Amino acid sequence: MIFLASQPLERMVPFREIARRMDVPEDFLAKILKTLVERQMVRSTRGAHGGYALARPAREVSFLDVIEAVEGPVVVNVCQDGSNHDSCKATGSCTMYGVWKLGQQRMLEVYRHTTLDRLAMSDLRMPEAEPPQPVARPVVEPR
Repeated sequence: MIFLASQPLERMVPFREIARRMDVPEDFLAKILKTLVERQMVRSTRGAHGGYALARPAREVSFLDVIEAVEGPVVVNVCQDGSNHDSCKATGSCTMYGVWKLGQQRMLEVYRHTTLDRLAMSDLRMPEAEPPQPVARPVVEPR
């Protein structure tokens, strides 16, 4: 997603280019991209000029959106998974519950407010085509 955020929104990036540039195994990337397309985070196009691109502008996609699209809800500890302490034996007397809860809230806040446009990396952008250099012509002096 960071690689796609580093490209112009309209540019469709071929699958193999993403795998090569990000050094990600193709099988793993295929599964992740399939999930991201299903979750409407990424759009795909088939054909000679096909590939992948973000489904919406990078400034509108949070780091939390990406993580939750692929992994599901983010939880720091089992007691923060929404089960109201049920998965922990120390339920009523746990002194860590409040610490885990605060940590969870702060982590999610950071992830929620970090958007892909802030994570885009200039090193991943496609190099601009170099402007044509003027051809040096010999100077002919009149005799």
